[in-house]
Amino acid sequence: MAAVPIPIPPADDAPHLLVVDDDRRIRDLLSRFLSTEGYRISTADSAAMARAKLSSLSFDLLVLDVMMPGENGFDFARDIRKSSAVPILMLTARDGAESRIAGLEIGADDYVSKPFEPRELALRIANILKRAKPAATPPPESARFGPFVYHIARAELRRGEEAIRLTDREREMLTVLSSAPGETVPRAALAGNGGSVNERAVDVQINRLRRKIEVDPTNPLFIQTVRGTGYRLVISP
Repeated sequence: MAAVPIPIPPADDAPHLLVVDDDRRIRDLLSRFLSTEGYRISTADSAAMARAKLSSLSFDLLVLDVMMPGENGFDFARDIRKSSAVPILMLTARDGAESRIAGLEIGADDYVSKPFEPRELALRIANILKRAKPAATPPPESARFGPFVYHIARAELRRGEEAIRLTDREREMLTVLSSAPGETVPRAALAGNGGSVNERAVDVQINRLRRKIEVDPTNPLFIQTVRGTGYRLVISP
C-alpha cells in the first residue's frame, strides 16, 4: 500500500481565515481545502462563536455564510463593519441579484453562491487578500551608518565629501544590505550570480568591506554577523 503523504502545516505567518458556517460539512470541507492552499484556518458555527473568536484573535479574512440560525450573515457583517475593515467573503444559497447587492452594500468584499467550486473560492480569497495587502514601502534611496552614506541607485559610498573606493562585489553586497537595513540577509543572497558563488567566499568579501568602514573590523559596529545565517547592516537613527 502506498504511503499517504503527510500534509504540510501552513506557515506561522500564513494568512489566518475564519470560516463561519452552521453546516459542519461545509466547515470541514473548507478547513481541509484551504489548509492545503497554505492558509491557517479557524472555524465557527454561528455568529456568536465567530464574535467570540474575533474578540481574542486577529484574522486576515472572514468566509461568512449568510443563512445561519439566530444572527444571520448579513446582520453579522453589518455589525462587523461598524468597527472593522477585515475582508469578508460571503457564501449563500441565494443566487439572486438582490442578495448579492445587499451583501456588497453592507461592505462584503465578494459574494459566492452555493454550491461552489473550491478552487474558484480559493482564487477569490487570494484576490481579496492581494487587494487588502498594504502598499509596499518604497525601497530606501540611501543608507546611513556612522559617518558613511551609501547611495543605492549610484552604488556609491561616501564619508562626508570623500568617495570610498569599492570593488564590484563590495558594491553588490552593500546594495543588498542597504536595501534591507537592519534585516538579516542570508549569505546566499550576498553570494551573487544567483547564489552559485561559494557562500564561504562571502565571509572573505565581507571582511574586506569591513576593513574599509569599521574602526575595528574584528568588532564590527555596522556590518554585523548573524551566526549561522548571514549579515545585517546596522544603520544610524
